Amino acid sequence: MDATLLIVGLAPAAHGGNRTGRMFTGDPSGDFLYRALYELGLASQPEATSRDDGMELYGVRMASPVRCVPPENKPTAEERDRCSHWLREEISLMPHLRSAVVLGGFGWKAFLPLLGEERPKFGHGVEVSMGGLRVFGCYHVSPHNTYTGRLTQEMLQDVLRRAVAVV
Repeated sequence: MDATLLIVGLAPAAHGGNRTGRMFTGDPSGDFLYRALYELGLASQPEATSRDDGMELYGVRMASPVRCVPPENKPTAEERDRCSHWLREEISLMPHLRSAVVLGGFGWKAFLPLLGEERPKFGHGVEVSMGGLRVFGCYHVSPHNTYTGRLTQEMLQDVLRRAVAVV
């Protein structure tokens, strides 16, 4: 479970992580994310299709603030708050954690309160130090952002590079 880099998503996708049992696996969001991780040497292969596909992450762990598939893929603040203790516990089990890349504003609002009182505004590329970690904001890897060009591979890889440089 221990990792130096944590990637914080949103919630398991109905046709991705919920179906396959592994975060960002078997859906377009995962395809985009794993490709970037592979290009940076943080994953063993560029695609994750199933839980037993041989994918290995190197020094990276993925987590989500909401643990169940939310209705219409839109988790509520109540769901986020109800599940927050699970994310807090997961973080506590990673003694070598040095940085986190938080995908999207929802994840940002869920993750930062676990680290302290400060609440910097989310933005792509935002970087803050909190709770002994360097935390990086990144647009979510959802097709809504990647198909429209709001988030490109280069943008994602830039944030990941910066986060890895901390470790």
